[in-house]
Amino acid sequence: MATDERGPGDRPALSRCTAIPGDAFASEYWSQRPLFTRAADLGGDFSDLFSRDDVDELVAARALRTPFVRMAKEGDVLPPARYTAGGGFGAEVGDQVASDRVLAEMAAGATLVLQGLHRTWEPIAAFARALSAELGHPCQVNAYITPASSRGFDPHYDVHDVFVLQIAGEKHWRIHEPVHTDPLRDQPWTDHRTAVAARAQETPAIDETFRPGDALYLPRGWIHSATALGELSIHLTVGVAAYTRTDIVEAAVATAADVPSLRASLPLGFDPDDASLLDPEVDAALDALRDALGDPARRASIAAAVGDRLRARRRRDTPPAPVRPLATIEAAAALDGRTVVTARPGLRPTVTIEVETVTVRLPGRAIALPIAARAAVERLLDGAPVAVGELPALDPESAVVVARRLLREGVVVVDEP
Repeated sequence: MATDERGPGDRPALSRCTAIPGDAFASEYWSQRPLFTRAADLGGDFSDLFSRDDVDELVAARALRTPFVRMAKEGDVLPPARYTAGGGFGAEVGDQVASDRVLAEMAAGATLVLQGLHRTWEPIAAFARALSAELGHPCQVNAYITPASSRGFDPHYDVHDVFVLQIAGEKHWRIHEPVHTDPLRDQPWTDHRTAVAARAQETPAIDETFRPGDALYLPRGWIHSATALGELSIHLTVGVAAYTRTDIVEAAVATAADVPSLRASLPLGFDPDDASLLDPEVDAALDALRDALGDPARRASIAAAVGDRLRARRRRDTPPAPVRPLATIEAAAALDGRTVVTARPGLRPTVTIEVETVTVRLPGRAIALPIAARAAVERLLDGAPVAVGELPALDPESAVVVARRLLREGVVVVDEP
């Protein structure tokens, strides 16, 4: 039962990154070609997500540690010791960002990268959750802060799709077509370093100066580099780790333990360097897998197992919105029929119905409630806020009991207008 989470600004997240309808983006651009959009066409900027002041707050006051921060200069990543230090008495951990060292490196032309902002900065976290829910793929967000006229990284490609959101200053981007289409996570640009460098010398597909509020969608594999112009530049890079059919194949093969012929030992004396021994075994394994998939009953079982694996992976890749323990305890104690609650964004529980119980299942635990609460549970998890006293099929006292239980379990949260 998915929830319709929206990011800051109460707009669908994807509409903040592109100026075309979602179905057009899906059919014409997603995983195919870049899309650059000016701020005027997007109808706003990204100042509610991030700003210069927010950079200073994170560097000076939040005691960020590696790998949540890194720095680079003219294409080279700097050693962490150049910009980190211990935090003094009571905070001796040695890899905390040191604001004075960051200042010195940036004054010398280094780019500051604040990584994992979807975990450390709530406006960006809410936006990333909302965008991930719309795309169906997990998202993460980094910020790149580049001094005037400095270049951060050499021309390269990413192994994930990205949305680039310009926050402040201007940055000149050059984007070239791929030399390796749709790279997987274990196929980095350094595997094609020479081809990437050669392609970067060709006429770019996009050659634009980004200004605040501009946005770019870039599929994985597209080569890019950027240089800040006359002032400090800040942009967000939203990385989208797209699931692929390779993931489905890997999940399907992982179910091969259910196929007896695939569990059989390879011949005694098997030598993988001997093609006369290897090739027949490869053929036999593929034939057995094809036979398993060709059986309708087994195919359905494999498909169900693949779905279970991908759902579990999505839960790991995209954690739900955090809960505030102390505020939740207080809210649960004060909860009454007027309290408005909603499903916790991004939680994705499953609900099973038995003769006498309705069970909300989460990774590692299950919450069983009387079957009389079925309609109320389904209403609580449909994504729309609801006053506890309006829950269906329960008397007021029972409605409070059910809502309080799910609030304490972190399944629902109090809706804050």
